[in-house]
Amino acid sequence: MNKDSRIYIAGHTGMVGSAILRLLKERGFTNFITSTSASTDLRNQAQVNDFFEREKPEFVFMAAAKVGGIFSNNTYRGEFLYDNLMIEANIIEASRVHHVKKLLFLGSSCIYPKMAPQPINESDLLTGPLEYTNEPYAIAKIAGIKLCETYHDQYGCNFISVMPTNLYGPNDNYDLNNSHVLPALIKKFHTAKQNNLPSVVIWGTGKPKREFMHVDDLANACLFLMNNYDEKEFVNIGYGEDITIKELAELVKNIIGFEGEIEHDLSKPDGTPRKLMDSSKLRNLGWSPSISLEHGIQTVYEEVKNRL
Repeated sequence: MNKDSRIYIAGHTGMVGSAILRLLKERGFTNFITSTSASTDLRNQAQVNDFFEREKPEFVFMAAAKVGGIFSNNTYRGEFLYDNLMIEANIIEASRVHHVKKLLFLGSSCIYPKMAPQPINESDLLTGPLEYTNEPYAIAKIAGIKLCETYHDQYGCNFISVMPTNLYGPNDNYDLNNSHVLPALIKKFHTAKQNNLPSVVIWGTGKPKREFMHVDDLANACLFLMNNYDEKEFVNIGYGEDITIKELAELVKNIIGFEGEIEHDLSKPDGTPRKLMDSSKLRNLGWSPSISLEHGIQTVYEEVKNRL
């Protein structure tokens, strides 16, 4: 990509898309194409085709998606499958038709089997059953990967896919009805501290282990791969270490300064027992993350605490 290349960031207002846009601006890129859902419904093929015909992007970062935590994924299963299938299919096909030079599709670590061996390698895709609670979202993301791979084979499109681990950072979602675990914990402990509550309740046993990466690290990895990787096989993007939900809750509790207790709601599901990405492929290409979990949470909390 050149500094004046026409770059379309689908989902530029979301956490991932805004991080990519922020990084590209910092690196001196100037020619951005953006559009909100109010002006272009990415689920609508005709609108997406008209948008590509009008704007003529050269490079596409495909960060648009319908996202949420366990509750949202499990409650709105049809919406999560349909919306994400339509969004990715329309953008990938329009990128082919309008001769986009390169596209980067962002997937999710939930594409892997629930009981995948740890750490999870790219070769573990489609080797076992998915976690039920987010199966529709995972199936949609798998379809996006396969679209990029098959378009690479049939049409010669330079469309690559990346699978990020659990993310956090600026522009995260703190709505407890549909947020992911880390922003949900930040919101819960902050609220408990502000209201002098005796305890904070977390879902499940706290035993599942998760890996977390700051979204600025992800953006950095995406730009690195956009410039340095052209193979059809997708690439894991992970931090390289995991932590139990219980340990994460203790870390957030300490950063926020809440002095009460942590209780467990055992009626709520744990989800997948463990998800640690094998990111050796990316490391071997020459990239590694730079933001520690503790420092990342501290900076995020300082930014959002007055708005929670």
